Amino acid sequence: MSIADNLIAIKKETDQNNVTLVVVSKTKPNQDIMEAYDAGQRIFGENQVQELVEKHEALPKDIEWHLIGHLQTNKVKYIAPFISMIHSVDSIKLLQEINKQAIKADRVIDCLLQIYIADEETKYGLSFDEAIELLRSDEFAELKNIRIRGLMGIATNTDNEKQIKEEFYELDTFFDGIKQSYFRKEDSFDELSMGMSSDYHIAIEQNSTMVRIGSTIFGARQYPDQNLLN
Repeated sequence: MSIADNLIAIKKETDQNNVTLVVVSKTKPNQDIMEAYDAGQRIFGENQVQELVEKHEALPKDIEWHLIGHLQTNKVKYIAPFISMIHSVDSIKLLQEINKQAIKADRVIDCLLQIYIADEETKYGLSFDEAIELLRSDEFAELKNIRIRGLMGIATNTDNEKQIKEEFYELDTFFDGIKQSYFRKEDSFDELSMGMSSDYHIAIEQNSTMVRIGSTIFGARQYPDQNLLN
């Protein structure tokens, strides 16, 4: 099937469950993104700042760009003027830099706290305790140009669906607790971003509000340089 056909099939499922679809366009050419755009998609996710900036400059300006990959503090300034949401906030230091650059851009930037839920050392994210410590800190209370919209988590890359379900369940439970304890009066704390091409069905069952899907729509990624896989 075409990119448009794949997109429409997944949108039907996400729309039925009131789940926001972030189409992961990393490594994909602008032509492929435009095929999804012409089929109605407006939210795209990238994980490399340089690639994101180049695509933002070249593609329609009504696209909402989400940064879904690990973000270094020295790269925040390049995306602060236009980014719609940053999914991968994993430290108070990064939040402070986002806030600093948001002030310069005269805007408030939506962020998700990335929570470490996988049984893999290669994943980034805050532990449950670290996230609570961050939200309780005086440093966090001073940040007025960022808005925490919710949490994000990436499950273990495994065929064990029971393990994936448990990891998503734990994050959903933690989300409810954080909402009740720190954001009870803020309707804007409403996003639980979990689920990718391999596990988004399970994520939706576990109350995900936002899924990040790329290869199921575009097909397997083609990396121009094999070194990128190392």
